[in-house]
Amino acid sequence: MARQTALTPHPYKARWNLTTANPVKFARPQPPRSRNYNLALFMGVLAVVTVACGANQPPLASSTELPTPVQVTPTQPPTIAVVNGEEILSDIYEIHLAQYRTAQAESGTLLASEGVEQIVLDDLIGRLLLAQGARAAGFVLDEATLDQRLSAVIEQAGDQEAINAWLVAQGYTADQFREELALEIEAGWMRTQITDGVPLSAEQVEARQILLNDSFQAERLLGQLQGGVPFEQVVANNDPQELGYLGWFPRGYLLQPEVEEAAFALQPGEYSQVIETNLGFHLIEVLARDPNRALSPQARLALQLQALADWLEAQRAQSTIEILLP
Repeated sequence: MARQTALTPHPYKARWNLTTANPVKFARPQPPRSRNYNLALFMGVLAVVTVACGANQPPLASSTELPTPVQVTPTQPPTIAVVNGEEILSDIYEIHLAQYRTAQAESGTLLASEGVEQIVLDDLIGRLLLAQGARAAGFVLDEATLDQRLSAVIEQAGDQEAINAWLVAQGYTADQFREELALEIEAGWMRTQITDGVPLSAEQVEARQILLNDSFQAERLLGQLQGGVPFEQVVANNDPQELGYLGWFPRGYLLQPEVEEAAFALQPGEYSQVIETNLGFHLIEVLARDPNRALSPQARLALQLQALADWLEAQRAQSTIEILLP
């Protein structure tokens, strides 16, 4: 149905898109190194919430009537996880799991095909930790605000009939949808606090590299550099298209921390020893340094994602989390 398509790009596709890596130059937004979250959690369970939860959104005049209940659950479904005493129920988990698999089928290889159950469970736990963090930080979601957000969702869907059809398609009851929206608003507020804390500028270096898959060849080129051959000439001989140009980047941006560490240890005009990573053997030259350079949108996003991952990891470490999923 057209209105249903307009209501949401798929949540898990939207989530993945925010962590899509630039496949060029080995300078890419970095997913968390210590956890396999499908990061972001920068979206919500419903992509429409991105619109509905805007911080500066004015009250809407449309009806705040809740969607008509589309199904009845006479008894509470099983609990699959308990996070600091707060339950995650199996019916919500199954809805998210179905959403992920739908997005997976639509996007081919863009989403992970293994460990899907754990990815979805981690997302739900992460969202709940964010919502709990918002409450602990003093954020209070009142009923009037929630009604306003529901009005925005209904308006974006088109009308009451459209939102009802969407609820049926997704498997939500009206009460479940309201609870999900409340969690998304709380988690979204906390995400914003974390990501807004990432500065707009940082110390950065401009660098380029020669990447080889053979250690002998890498040592041979290092010998040329040590013999006085300019790095520029070595690049021209071995990387004429300059695919190894890394550009400007801050700490915490490159996917290869060994390369990043070497780059920040050099001054402009200096080159590194051979650096071995899982990609091969690198020779790095730093072209320039800036102690406080404005971050590119891509670099700031990478640092925001890392800040979010670090926050979630710290919260998990100090939380009581019981997993009941078989």
